[in-house]
Parts: sequence; C-alpha cells; structure tokens
Amino acid sequence: MFRKEVEKHLRERIIPFWERLKDDEYGGYYGFMDFDLKLDKKAEKGCILNSRILWFFSTCAYLLHDDECLGYAHHAYEFMKKAFIDRKNGGVYWSVTYDGKPLDTTKHTYCQAFAIYGLSAYYRASKEEESIGIATMLARIIEEKCRDNGGYLEAFNQDFAPASNEKLSENGVMAERTMNTLLHVFEAYTEFYDAAAKKDIADRLREMLTIFKDKMYNPAKHRQEVFFDRDYNSLIDLISYGHDIETAWLIDRGLEVLGDDEYAAMLAPMTSDLADNILHTAFDGHSLPQECEDGAVNEDRVWWVQAETVNGFLNEYLKDPDKNGEYKTALLSEWEYIKDKVVYKAEDGEWYSQLDKDGAPYKDKPVVEPWKCPYHNGRMCLEVIRRQVDF
Repeated sequence: MFRKEVEKHLRERIIPFWERLKDDEYGGYYGFMDFDLKLDKKAEKGCILNSRILWFFSTCAYLLHDDECLGYAHHAYEFMKKAFIDRKNGGVYWSVTYDGKPLDTTKHTYCQAFAIYGLSAYYRASKEEESIGIATMLARIIEEKCRDNGGYLEAFNQDFAPASNEKLSENGVMAERTMNTLLHVFEAYTEFYDAAAKKDIADRLREMLTIFKDKMYNPAKHRQEVFFDRDYNSLIDLISYGHDIETAWLIDRGLEVLGDDEYAAMLAPMTSDLADNILHTAFDGHSLPQECEDGAVNEDRVWWVQAETVNGFLNEYLKDPDKNGEYKTALLSEWEYIKDKVVYKAEDGEWYSQLDKDGAPYKDKPVVEPWKCPYHNGRMCLEVIRRQVDF
C-alpha cells in the first residue's frame, strides 16, 4: 500500500509537474514559479536546480525504465553543457540567465558536486560516455581547486580565487567549511563511484567518512555540527534536524556503494545514533521541525526536511525490521502528514515549500526557485521504489 501510494504520487504528481517546467525555447527548465503557480519565464536558471532536475529525470528513467523521462533528462544535460560549463576556467557557474548566459559566475564546491551528481545519474541511465567524462573533469576541479589538506572548502570566484561563503553560510556566521557541502560532495562522489567505479574516488569517500566521524560528529550531543572555521571549530550551537537525518542515510548509502566492511563498522554506530536522536528528541509523531539554535526550536516544517525524514526513518527501519518497528510507524505517520499538509491543494501544484507549526503554508514561498526542486521529494519516492519496500 505504502509503496504503491508513493509510486503513484511520483508518476501522477511530481513527474508531470516538472515536465511542465521544460523550456523548449531557450533550453533547460524554468527557474521560478511563485506560490500561486505563476511562472516567470525570464527568471535566472540555477545550476543546482538544473543539476537536480538532471539527476531526477535520469533516475526516474533508470528505475522506472521510462524512455520519456530519459528525454527530459537529455534536455537538462544539453543545457548544462551549453550554458553552465566554464570552458575557459573549468567548473560550472552558480547561475545563468533565462537564455543561457553566465549570470552569477561563483564557483562553489557545492555546485560542482551537484553537477557531478546529475551527470553520474545521466550516465547510468543513458550510457553517454561524454557525460561521465564531464563528471570526471569536475571531480578533478574539486580536488585541484576546491580543497586543502584538511578537506573541502566552499566558495571561489570565476577563476577559483577564494571568495566569501554567503551562499552556504546562515544563522549569522560565515563558515569556511560546512557540513552541508561535505555531505553533498560525499553524495555526489557516491553516485560517481557507483556509476564509474574509479579507485581514487573510493579513497576520497573514505577520507570524507573520517572527517564526518572525527571532525563533524558530536557524540555527546548525538548530532553533526553544521558550520566551521578552517580548523573544524564549530561556530554555532545549532542542530539541523533535516541535515542530520539526511546524513544518517546518505552515509549508509555511501557505505553500501563503497563496500568497505571496516568503514561500515566504524560509521554504523554514528548513523544509527543520528537517526535515533532525531526520532526521539525532534520528531513530534507526525513531522519534523526545521532546526534548533541555542536551544530554541524553529517549528517551521520545510518540504525537504519532511522528505528526508521518510528516507532516514526507512533506512533505519530496514537495518532490522523486527527491532526497528517504531521507525516504520514514524515514517508512515510522516507520509500521512506530507499527503495532508505538504502536497499542494491545487492539483497542478507540487509540494509547498514551507509551513508553520500548524501546517499552514507560507504564501511568500515559491514552488520553484534555485533551491526548490524535485530532488528531495522525488528522491524520497525513488528510494522507496529502489529499496522495493512493500508494506
């Protein structure tokens, strides 16, 4: 019942919505639609949005054996090649104009990672060798330009000179390293390694796993720290509930792809601890708040946090279904909340971006913008399908 409902939602609601965002005139996908579903055809087009759409349609094509979705993925791929890649300096731009001209030429590690993520998924679905070649180039850029001996850095200008990190810093701090960027480099390299099995990428995955465990994980507080200076000193008392539950299952997914028993044994207690803390200290029985700073909980319900709650609880449940039944109960309750509150009431809408504690959506939050995409909620559906869940 659960799997059938989720797959139906994917096929009948999420896929058709994003298909309608295809820009047949200038390429890629439209970059902005407001709360009332009014489309701005001349809004900027973000590389993160385009990369996530590339990943989404590619993975739909692969898991659902859907050639039509592959065509939509190809459309995103062609626009990435034409508009986002900096042929002179390497890497991908943060954003371009609606007609494909460079706009924000920042080179952010996070952005490079999502391009690799999308390209790797497209390669798996299409077997287009050029796409994995571009992913390889971007991984080389990250390793040569976007890191130091301690790990991965954040923001750079067009020719990879260091720049300030406003884009991935929040809550009044300016971070030189973030858990968010490391998580998504790890995720991108997991997808890349799964698609292309390059040994040097496996080594980088192990390195990142060590950083997560030794530098970012706070075992006393059962959480990942979020924002850091260059020496991994935490800059703020913050627990990002959505990122912690997402980290738990994405690290487990990376360990599955890596196939290294030693690292799996080393990280397994951490990922289960993160999931357990979210379930027992933050989840309210039906949904997950946004975050907690200095002991004060932000009670807003954000679309992607709800999707990752399903993914994380499902991942933990499947480790031991006989023992972990409370995770199954929690994820099914979260799914009911999503259907009741988060999915647009208008049938041609998708998911609301953000809701208050009582489940009322914020009308100033668009349904499509550079960060609002089919990645988290689409991936939630695709993970249920990939894992062949049937209850």
